[in-house]
Amino acid sequence: MGGQLSVDNVHVVIVGGGFGGIAAGQQLKSHRIPFTLVDLRDAFHHNVAALRASVQSGFAQQTFIPFQETFGASFRQGRVVQVDPRAQVVILDGGEEIHYSHLILSTGTDGPFPGKFNAVADHRSAVQKYEDLVKEIQEASSVAVIGGGSTGVEMAAEIKTDYPDKQVFLVHSHIALADPELLPSVRQQAKEVLLEKGVELVLGQKVSNLSDLELNVTRKNMTVLTDKGRELTADLVISCIGNKVNSAAYSSSLGGSLAKNGALKVNPQLQVEGFENIYAVGDCADLNEPKMAYHAGLHAGVAVTNIVNSLSGKAPTSYRTGAVTMLLAMGRDDGVGQFGGVQLPRCLVTLGKSRGLLLWKSWREMGQTAP
Repeated sequence: MGGQLSVDNVHVVIVGGGFGGIAAGQQLKSHRIPFTLVDLRDAFHHNVAALRASVQSGFAQQTFIPFQETFGASFRQGRVVQVDPRAQVVILDGGEEIHYSHLILSTGTDGPFPGKFNAVADHRSAVQKYEDLVKEIQEASSVAVIGGGSTGVEMAAEIKTDYPDKQVFLVHSHIALADPELLPSVRQQAKEVLLEKGVELVLGQKVSNLSDLELNVTRKNMTVLTDKGRELTADLVISCIGNKVNSAAYSSSLGGSLAKNGALKVNPQLQVEGFENIYAVGDCADLNEPKMAYHAGLHAGVAVTNIVNSLSGKAPTSYRTGAVTMLLAMGRDDGVGQFGGVQLPRCLVTLGKSRGLLLWKSWREMGQTAP
């Protein structure tokens, strides 16, 4: 049965308040285990809905949920710049140190706005940044979306759904769209939905002058060049490429446990290689599966369970990847995806994800009521 749970001298630090971080925080809270959640922002960002917040005015405020109201004194806003596993502290920008007995790294991935918003900021300024982009999209007659992974596919669909009269290009370096982990039939269906909405696809071509283009700002008749010699004219360019693991907090001290992409190598118990009291969850865990909010929540459950088990003398539990489940919102009125490796009807994805983008789930997870 294991021994009685003892939390003397126990303090868990969670670095990163994304989907994995808030799930870990709530579970530690339910076990009455002392913890501190550290994040750049003062609010959880439900970035599953970030793209719609870029096209629908007033929507962004629903995508930021204040940490303080959920976690109180267990939340600390700041940027972790270093992890010291010997002293068992994390060091914040400015020098503050927070001691941990157990550490959960949930630093996620970083990438271009609007898909990501990773900055030391209050949620009001973050909401305003999305509202500013809404105005830019409204002013543009034509939009070039760069990158045809899942983010780019969803971005192009959101714009064309709300603004059907705008010309929308989607430029992608590969022929197939969306995540390669998806079934070929689902990827083909995503292409068909975009074509039905009137998105102009430029596939198998890479933008060659991206560094010269001003992103997220309307500038009439910008020229977008591809490596195949194609010239596109667009008033607005939005980049949906270049996501990378957020490893800055731990790369210097946990370098021996890093994978090539900056993620942390973990064992089946999600412990970072070489460290029994450090766990990696979400996008920063080097696991062979798509980077998804759903998986981050599952990882957090395993990490917290193993912390609890280590305190009560129980055997650890393991994480096992399963068949891919992924839903793509193609605007509020359509969607494609698969569940457990089986393709779903578009109407089910629309009902299950596209209409509300699962916002209700995060507000419930945070124990708050949406505005």
